[in-house]
Amino acid sequence: MRADRLVATLLLLQARGRVTAAEVAAELDVSVATARRDLEALSTAGVPVYSQVGRGGGWSLVGGARTDLTGLTAPEARALFLLAGQSVSPAVRSALRKLTQALPDPFRADAVAAAGAVTADLSRWGEAGRERPAVAHVLEDAVVARRKVSLGYENRAHVLTTRLVDPWGLVDKDGVWYLVAGTEHGRRTFRVDRVTEATVTGLAASRPADLELSREWDRVVEEVEQRRSGVSATVLLAPRLVPVVRSQFGRHCEVLEDADDGRARLRVSAHLALSIAERLAGWGAAVEVVEPEPVRAELARLGAELVERYGP
Repeated sequence: MRADRLVATLLLLQARGRVTAAEVAAELDVSVATARRDLEALSTAGVPVYSQVGRGGGWSLVGGARTDLTGLTAPEARALFLLAGQSVSPAVRSALRKLTQALPDPFRADAVAAAGAVTADLSRWGEAGRERPAVAHVLEDAVVARRKVSLGYENRAHVLTTRLVDPWGLVDKDGVWYLVAGTEHGRRTFRVDRVTEATVTGLAASRPADLELSREWDRVVEEVEQRRSGVSATVLLAPRLVPVVRSQFGRHCEVLEDADDGRARLRVSAHLALSIAERLAGWGAAVEVVEPEPVRAELARLGAELVERYGP
């Protein structure tokens, strides 16, 4: 994962003093372009990495080579741990624990908080990725500082509310950002692009001692998926079409045993029978819905509407 490489790249810089993108690529078994992007990501995130062009140039840490992290400033340490903390890899988690011990004492609390402030979920909920909202930086600061946030929020019904929340962490779900927070009604999840205003208060935020953001997000996803998959249908189709239908339904598609005629059998789910029918209608006769009847009825209705509108 990328977080693994970022940590490895930083340690390589500390060990060698100066490296080229080609050397990083060879050491980490990635392309030169990938190594260069990782080096630029470290620099953009605030880690003191700079490049020098020309013969004998390369990438270096400000201040020269170091064998530990004690040369990092507090913002630099936080930036590093924010980047690496998005990984769920056990190896990265182990590396972060070791790196924490190399930090100056005043920096450790913020670094540990930063490591658990952000997580990533690469599967989308039907939307393409977007740019990270500017207010996410304010929320990120509140998570690390463990301070309550006064949140202005517009829900799906476009109703504006203001509430005081305990920010637990941010989740990047394929470019759509969410805030996981504690409220007087328990854990709640807020889409960051619906946050109209966020003010960090001086009040200490409450956070469960055993909270791990990635596990908490798994619970959120499970609850949402249960609501989104209330109807299931069994479909038959040519095996070559399986990858495309699976990409349409994502985690709501299960491959079953093949049918006797050689066609693949899938179980697809959505929150409404109409939602399944709308996704399958474009396949025409290439996909057969075996059951349930409500999905078949919706397909028949859609077909009749199309014939009425476009038929001879």
